[in-house]
Parts: sequence; structure tokens; C-alpha cells
Amino acid sequence: MCGRYASSREPDDLVDEFDVAETVLATTPEPSWNVAPTDPVYAILERPPKGDDEAVRRQLRALRWGLVPSWAKDPKIGSRMINARVETVAEKPAFRKAFASRRCILPADGYYEWYVTEQQTKAGKPVKQPYFIRPADGGVLAMAGLYEIWRDPTKDEDDPDRFRWTSTVITTDATDDLGRIHDRMPLMVGRDDWADWLDPTVTAGPDLLELLEPALPGRLEAFPVSKAVSNVRNDGPHLVDPLPAEGEA
Repeated sequence: MCGRYASSREPDDLVDEFDVAETVLATTPEPSWNVAPTDPVYAILERPPKGDDEAVRRQLRALRWGLVPSWAKDPKIGSRMINARVETVAEKPAFRKAFASRRCILPADGYYEWYVTEQQTKAGKPVKQPYFIRPADGGVLAMAGLYEIWRDPTKDEDDPDRFRWTSTVITTDATDDLGRIHDRMPLMVGRDDWADWLDPTVTAGPDLLELLEPALPGRLEAFPVSKAVSNVRNDGPHLVDPLPAEGEA
């Protein structure tokens, strides 16, 4: 599962990194080292042409994290749709339409997972230690995602807020070097596959799943960080500072 992540890069940096042709930002998400469900997040996506003379254009948008299917009656369902399992993403009703034509990349500095230690709290519950997992080379993590556009039936046709754009992260079994921390991890989209993954004219099928990849051994690094990240009200670059190794001052 991916339930928190960090996203601190400026939009101009993402435009350059992902060869974005068009920036569509009604609001600009602030840099965050503690992105939580329902927060606005950056997404790279491509929209289908509207006419015969228009080409597909790669866009940078701000979407809410937690996918709301187009058929949902209550948008609160999005808080439970922050992840989509790759094993069922092409068939599950909540995700299959988005997988068919609304795929995206969710750029991140890295993400958090909580490791269950052998220690216990005074109440007898296991102590969980947060880890930050990021590219070892300091690059951008291109997480595979889906997006949806939900129409709010309570708003008028001319209301600019009548459409809610939302997203989810696609996850898979964690690789051996990270599985000790948590059994799931986000899937990545390699640079050479960005165009095919984002292209809304590409029909969904098994070939699309083959574009997604778990991080190769050694590509990501993981280290323990402060438990302060467990509180969504805490934010700042200090959240991703590695904790001193045992024995260090």
C-alpha cells in the first residue's frame, strides 16, 4: 500500500522532466513532504483530441488523491480508493474504465511505509516505524496511476467546480529488498514507456500492464524517519531526514 508520499518539486521542474506541453492548474499544490489521501497532487496525463485537427497533448494537472468513479453517488468513496491493485485493476468496476483510457503518472520524491516492529506500546499494540523510500539517485519517482472525472450532480452546468478530478496509485507486491518493510509498493513507469502508458488512444489490455515495472533491486533506498510523519498535520523537509543509526549521537 502507498498511503503517504512526498512531492516537493516545482511545477516547472515537472514540466521539463516529463516533456509536458500544457499546464492546466486551477490551483497549485504546495510542496509537501506528507501528502495524504484527499490532498491535491500533481499528475501527468494526456487528454484525447477534441476535434480532427487537434492532437493529444501531455498535461500537468492537479488532481485529488483518492479516485472517485464516474458512477459514484458519494465522492467520499475516494478516501478508500487511494490505491489500485495491479492484479485486478483491469477488471475491478471502480478502476477498469480509467485503466482503459485515463492513465497517468503521479510524480513523487518518495513514499512512506510503516514497518511493524517487535516492540509494543503500553496498550499492547505493536510499534510501527515509518520508513521513507526514494530513488537512490535522487530522481523523480514516476508512480503509475489512474484518474477519473466525477460530475457533481448538485452543481449547475456553468459551475467551474462541477467536475472533480481524482487519482489513484497502482500497487504491486514489494520486491525482496523492500518486502521486509511492507508487502506492497507502487508500480513505476519507465521513461521509455511514458508515451504508451499515457496515450488515451491506446486500448487497454495485457500489453499495458507490461509497461509497468516494480523498482529493480538497488534502485530505491529505504531508511527510518521520524514518527512525526504519522500525523497528517506535520509537514516539512525534516520528515524525510534519516534517523541516526543505532550507536550514533
